[in-house]
Amino acid sequence: MEYSFHFSGHKNISATHKTTFELTKEPTLTEKGDCIIGVKADFKLSELKRFLRKEKVLIIIMSGEFSEEVVAVPNKSFSSEKELVVRTSGFISKRTFAVMADKACSDFSREIIKSIKENGGKVIVRESS
Repeated sequence: MEYSFHFSGHKNISATHKTTFELTKEPTLTEKGDCIIGVKADFKLSELKRFLRKEKVLIIIMSGEFSEEVVAVPNKSFSSEKELVVRTSGFISKRTFAVMADKACSDFSREIIKSIKENGGKVIVRESS
């Protein structure tokens, strides 16, 4: 099972948050949004819900020639139509797609963050073994 969606970059993406990363459908962000790695995300909640009963998910973030892979545990109560948050902690909210992630955005290479800011990117979600 696999699902992919796209997102846009933004000049204010810093991706320095140490415990999360987020994708939002909002078109802009302020400099305070240090966990946001993409705006104008076109994900569908109904598609992401297919992964919520899985034991683990693999989230692949791609931009240009760069990619990052994150393994996390899906949050069965994820229900946000507008924001998708992945956390290294176990904190749960309706915006939290997955917890216990092995990376936050501060762990991503600065090369991919630069590419995302300029070009946006793509996310692929798969069941992880």
